[in-house]
Amino acid sequence: MDIRKHNSLAWDKEVERGNKWTVPVSEAVIDDARRGQWEIILTPSKPVPRAWFPDLEGLDVLCLASGGGQQGPILAAAGAKVTILDNSQKQLEQDRLVAERHALHIATIQGDMADLSRFTDRSFDLIVHPVSNCFVPDVRPVWAEAFRVLRRGGVLLAGFSNPVIYLFDYDLADRTSILQVKYALPYSDLTSLAAEERQRHIEKGMPLEFSHTLEDQIGGQLDAGLLLTGFFEDAYGEEENDLLTRYMPTFIATRAIKP
Repeated sequence: MDIRKHNSLAWDKEVERGNKWTVPVSEAVIDDARRGQWEIILTPSKPVPRAWFPDLEGLDVLCLASGGGQQGPILAAAGAKVTILDNSQKQLEQDRLVAERHALHIATIQGDMADLSRFTDRSFDLIVHPVSNCFVPDVRPVWAEAFRVLRRGGVLLAGFSNPVIYLFDYDLADRTSILQVKYALPYSDLTSLAAEERQRHIEKGMPLEFSHTLEDQIGGQLDAGLLLTGFFEDAYGEEENDLLTRYMPTFIATRAIKP
């Protein structure tokens, strides 16, 4: 099946459902960013350290698979020249809504995070890539393309899921609060689910997800030529009531530079 098209339409539906990652930031957040008081997240809860960012004024920034009216508008209000690439047209509409409302200059492009061929080599100083590469079956092209379009000394800030989250039977966990291993890694909605369950998943219009090994998530950045200079772990906040979060952090953020 056409995974990219399915996930594009699925995230359009997530916008209609009001998924928290599709809700644009408030006017107060934009006003604060214009005054230099801003933060963004790559993972569910923990803000990215300000020390991870270069000076944003006039910086060419690519928000990669980062639609939804959140990271991009904040960075634009803080002085960056922002381009947002996302697979979902409705997610990009959220960014355009914020840009129009607050007179922000943001370019929005619908496209595949693993194919940045529309951009020339060395186009950006900073790439912001929040948790999203779980929606592509192969993450290594994402890192290779990010490396190519970064300028020398450019920074890649990325968030991604710890693959361990895909091990468990969450239907059982919801009923019994028992975490039981069910799936082998790497996980794929297309091959790990039973046929009937996979068909229900697709018919509901839910995004298709894929786990990636840490060798591909971290080693893939290194193999692309990037140098890792920062790392932290994160988890869902208490309001999510996520069972696995009680035992371990479930998300990772990295900072890497192009030498």
